[in-house]
Amino acid sequence: MGARIVILHLSGEDPIVAEMEEDPQPTDAFIRVSNMRRRDGKDVPYIGGGVQSVIYPWHRVTFIEMMVSEEERGNVIDFFRDA
Repeated sequence: MGARIVILHLSGEDPIVAEMEEDPQPTDAFIRVSNMRRRDGKDVPYIGGGVQSVIYPWHRVTFIEMMVSEEERGNVIDFFRDA
């Protein structure tokens, strides 16, 4: 499995989209993300140019939304209303 797309919610910051190589484990002291961008696709203003990945300590992370990969999408049941 490749990198998973996540929406990272940090304390006091707007949510950002990033990629994680591995799901975080309960014993981890930090998370490592790469390819960070704002939800609209623009650069994250506080990340310098050329930065490959960022490590955040858990106390900065409010929560993480784990997005479904294209591979997993076939197994997800979306709810919709027939108009």
